[in-house]
Amino acid sequence: MEIVQVATRMFLERGYTKTTTAAICAELEMSKGNLTFHYPTKEHLLAVLVDMLCDFQWKMMEAEADEGISSVMAICLELMSMASACEASAVAKDFFISTYQSPMSLEIIQSNDKERAKKVFADFCKGWSDEQFKEAEILVSGIEYATLMATDEDVPLDVRIRGSLNQIMLIYNVPEDVRKKKIEKVLSMDYKAIGSRILKEFIEYVERSNEQAFEELLLMKRKR
Repeated sequence: MEIVQVATRMFLERGYTKTTTAAICAELEMSKGNLTFHYPTKEHLLAVLVDMLCDFQWKMMEAEADEGISSVMAICLELMSMASACEASAVAKDFFISTYQSPMSLEIIQSNDKERAKKVFADFCKGWSDEQFKEAEILVSGIEYATLMATDEDVPLDVRIRGSLNQIMLIYNVPEDVRKKKIEKVLSMDYKAIGSRILKEFIEYVERSNEQAFEELLLMKRKR
């Protein structure tokens, strides 16, 4: 658990690309052999973190739904928050881009997002097979990656958010009037502040999750 906590902090403070396994070992005062026994490569650590990110996003979406925000709107906010975080921080951008460039992490993202799409867009995609949702998410992840990769110098953030959300909802047959309404609502928000807040909350979520897992492990050992 401590390995994941330290790796998370280093990935989101220094950047995933700049963080080496040697640096993680030094921070933990752990041998490389001990680290690789648990996580063979840095990419394996990233995959664990991505899995937690997906879980966090599910919980975030559920919380927003409880506050009266639709699931479609929550998904729009999710991409908007990632894009604005990437625009505000080179380290955040390096982290999010790395998740899409890693085959292991990308598979987790696409699998998770496929299951969410089946629930969120069910009314717009009646009769769709599992394979169709899988194909759709391959296209969606490509749009998300391109949105995060671009900069304000290439295309302004609001234009990227508008275009990407429109294309993603179009893939899932969301009617034009609904697409426009969701997009305008997203763009009316302080999305830069939301992006910064979501990233901070994710770091706190990882710390809480690992502390809880550690406590559960100790409890299991005491019961033996």
